[in-house]
Amino acid sequence: MLQHSVLRICQFLLLALCIFASEDFDWTKNERGSFQYGTFPSGFSWGAGSSAYQTEGAWDKDGKGKSIWDVFSHKRGKIHLNDTGDSSCEGYYKIKDDIALMKDMKLNHYLFSISWPRILPSGIKNDYINDKGIEHYNNLINMLLENRITPIVTLYHWDQSQVLEEKYGGWQNSSMVNFFNDFANLCFERFGNRVKYWITFNNPWSVAVEGYETGEHAPGLKMRGTGAYNAAHNIIMAHAKVWHTYDAKWRNKQKGMVGISLSADWGEPVDITNQRDIEAAERYVQFYLGWFATPLFHGDYPQIMKDYIGRKSAQQGLSSSRLPTFSPQEKSYVRGTCDFLGISHFTTRYITQKNFPSNRGSSYFTDRDLAELVDPQWPDPGSEWLYSVPWGFRRLLSFVKTQYGDPVIYVTGNGVSEKMICTELCDDWRMQYLRDYINEMLKAVKDGVNVKGYTAWSLLDKFEWDEGYSERFGLYYVDFGSKNKPRYPKASVQYYKRIISSNGFPNQREIESWKRKALETCTSSNQLLAAARRKSKEDKEHADMPKVWPVHDEV
Repeated sequence: MLQHSVLRICQFLLLALCIFASEDFDWTKNERGSFQYGTFPSGFSWGAGSSAYQTEGAWDKDGKGKSIWDVFSHKRGKIHLNDTGDSSCEGYYKIKDDIALMKDMKLNHYLFSISWPRILPSGIKNDYINDKGIEHYNNLINMLLENRITPIVTLYHWDQSQVLEEKYGGWQNSSMVNFFNDFANLCFERFGNRVKYWITFNNPWSVAVEGYETGEHAPGLKMRGTGAYNAAHNIIMAHAKVWHTYDAKWRNKQKGMVGISLSADWGEPVDITNQRDIEAAERYVQFYLGWFATPLFHGDYPQIMKDYIGRKSAQQGLSSSRLPTFSPQEKSYVRGTCDFLGISHFTTRYITQKNFPSNRGSSYFTDRDLAELVDPQWPDPGSEWLYSVPWGFRRLLSFVKTQYGDPVIYVTGNGVSEKMICTELCDDWRMQYLRDYINEMLKAVKDGVNVKGYTAWSLLDKFEWDEGYSERFGLYYVDFGSKNKPRYPKASVQYYKRIISSNGFPNQREIESWKRKALETCTSSNQLLAAARRKSKEDKEHADMPKVWPVHDEV
């Protein structure tokens, strides 16, 4: 016990030294240099990602309990075209097929999530453990390892048990900390002898803001000004508890790591010579990334969040801040609970100062006193929120290094969507996006940022939350109109495959040939898909034809 306490004290001292030694981020220095040739360090890990609800389907099969997304997506008007994830990619039944795709791409790792209600139907360990759910993930993990693909496992990618929402109010209730810890402990017990990289939460910002502030995501609550902050507080405490559980019970035996995946757009000052714009941009990033990262690395919320929310709460006549507080013991408990930091990043915004009077009501968005802008010249190939701004990625990674003491970073999600009615497998815009963003990550590594791996988002087209199937992020096209949900490689599969095999960008001549060769392969994939669709249409027409039976005269 004494040895463990000494170890924790040493960890805190080391963390304090890192914080003290870290330089301030320079908001006035934005180097947007040309393309940089070179390769990543030896051992850099390349992968692709997915999540359970978005890909598995089988929403009510083999003893799985209902998740909040099962219930939310079944409510009319919540999802684009009233789509659901009931069947999605049928990934639950296609483990072998999908791992073959990963093996062909020579992925080093695969990031996926475990569905909490597939293992614990009620969300509560003491109620019932679903052995078929355990068996499914055992099969997935074993097959990945047999193919020399490292599993990186997310414990919470948004699909909590509906029972916990109905009985306890979900992440508004601090009892979720223990329920989640029991679930995580069960996963460590059953899978931890083979899984060495654990992510507690994927993008808790979306869980809090879109689940409990705007109501765009499950459970669909609009608790403006308080709901997101309360949910985030409980999520941070849950993460810390799971980290301590692993540290105390499993680390010595299993030799694994526990981190978190935080999503963060970059916020760039509209005018880098204007102090008010710089302060607004820092608020944007602190209210987004810092909201979760600062407690885990430094033990408390960003000072700017405490100042702004506290002041606005007082102006609204409240006796205390709408932002919860950590006790001294809690600060010590949450600080230093990241073995690595997962960063999920897709786009950038320009930020400027904008005042929102406190008498107009409270919300997470108005608490920040800023406006988000985009450059109309930025490419926007897919989702309305996703603009391609590669230089923002390097800026974000540099910010993480300076703010959080040079942590080990895994990029846990980066990619681009398309929003097209027609089928297009020759996704030249995705190849360009991957080229430019991965190159900015390379520049960050050359700058000294400690990035150890990259996860393309995503392996497959899948259910995109409130957008249903109207947006496609996949390297592989999924034909959702076909019962078997066949996969077809887009050109970006071949392009990403070449980045992986070269471990970066070796020289100009070779890279210029990658795109040309990838576009040649997608032509044949387009022909296969077109032929399959024609056959599917013919089969449907045949099935819809009226049946004509011979008429026999009665004798």
